[in-house]
Amino acid sequence: MIITAMGSWNPAPGRLLEWHPTPAAQARAATAPVDSTPPSFLQEDHLKAAWAARQRGDVHTAYTGVATEIDGDVDTAAMSRALAAYVLRHEGLRCWFEVESTGVVRHLAEPEVAEFEAVDAGESTDDDEFQRYVRRRFSTEATADVWPGFVIGVVSRPGSFTLYYGADHAFTDGGSQALVISELADLYALEIGGRAPKPAEAGSHLAYAAEERARAATYGPDSPEITAWRDIFTRHDGSMPRFPLDLGLAPGERAPVRIVERHLLDAGEVAAFDAACKAAGARMSSGIFAAVGITDFELAGTAEYFGITVLSTRHHGDYGQSQGWFVNFAPVAFEVAGNEKFSDVAALAHSGFEQAKQIAEAPVHAVLGALAADGTLGSELAVSPNMLSYIDFRWFPGVGRAADTRAKHFTGEGSTSNASMWINRDGEHLYLVAQTPDTDTAATSVERYHAHLAHVLETIAREGNYVLSLDHLVQEPAGAGHLDH
Repeated sequence: MIITAMGSWNPAPGRLLEWHPTPAAQARAATAPVDSTPPSFLQEDHLKAAWAARQRGDVHTAYTGVATEIDGDVDTAAMSRALAAYVLRHEGLRCWFEVESTGVVRHLAEPEVAEFEAVDAGESTDDDEFQRYVRRRFSTEATADVWPGFVIGVVSRPGSFTLYYGADHAFTDGGSQALVISELADLYALEIGGRAPKPAEAGSHLAYAAEERARAATYGPDSPEITAWRDIFTRHDGSMPRFPLDLGLAPGERAPVRIVERHLLDAGEVAAFDAACKAAGARMSSGIFAAVGITDFELAGTAEYFGITVLSTRHHGDYGQSQGWFVNFAPVAFEVAGNEKFSDVAALAHSGFEQAKQIAEAPVHAVLGALAADGTLGSELAVSPNMLSYIDFRWFPGVGRAADTRAKHFTGEGSTSNASMWINRDGEHLYLVAQTPDTDTAATSVERYHAHLAHVLETIAREGNYVLSLDHLVQEPAGAGHLDH
């Protein structure tokens, strides 16, 4: 599986098939009773933001998708049964939500709602036409206010077919999308009498949401996790992290997203980089942060790396193969200035990343509430931070099977004021995907930044270390935490 831009996914032409609930199932879902389980914190934020966007008339782009190639002619009846089995495995997928003045209301449909049928939607003959078609499906059907909050379809041709799935972000995260395509392929293979592992049991996202609320209530303003957040943000003037180079935007301004992709290291170079991290007393994840911190330092004079990362929360229950939003956010901070080599920075990055994992045990909304109450963040609560995510896809359960190997994972593309990066490792290489503002200045800055990051990584892989230098600093640094030159 590779994370890529949606526009890079152009399956071979074929017959377009869509799966929809039967009329009886749709009627059951529409009258589903209210369930008392609250949404998770991230679900609630997302649902309120989606409702506000709808009120403004914005196109819905808060969805994620995944697609793969399957050998053999598609058996529509078997796919209908596989989709029903998939929905029955994940209770959260039987939900839809209303946003009211008093908050978010969850509706939970009975298991009988899992009944689907295939619909012929015509022929796909042109890449641009297909992109318009599938984006329209995702933006109008993968929404959380009408069930189902996901779409599934096939591009069918003799001897093979493309299977795709997309869901409103309320029902999924990146890990879930990495799991779903293999699970659907396995369930389909079992339905047609093929050989495939039976999916493991998966805990309910409803149970997770209730547990998250209860866990958040155990944290107070003086809890060590919240104190650590406060200390980090206080050192950075109560500001959210931002991309260190000029993106051509005024403060608070956003621009349409442009997806940027870059190969960083091949498999042999990744192994060498991993060895260099271990020699420095760090894991590869920490080494990635160290390399990014060095890049910030050398291009923008940033004395201390400061970013927000995404961490899985699936360890809080039997959620290893569950569908839902199982993540939390935490700051990562460590000194870069004053260190001579990557090995020095990597050790500090390791400590910073380990601290992030510890403080991520506190749900981020409990933290933000405390930091808002004491004035640490203030207006920055409304600011989207520059983020860095690292995922090692080699450990996902579908790895090695055809559906996963052929899979592409993509997101909707809205607007941004940052250039957040998703750096990923698989069996073939290390690569990055970034959501960047579509401005000329951003294009130049991001290219320069990614090229230098690749240079840092390649040098470490080749030589086992890297010597820091400010020779690349060709602009006046801006913002707190930068060196004066």
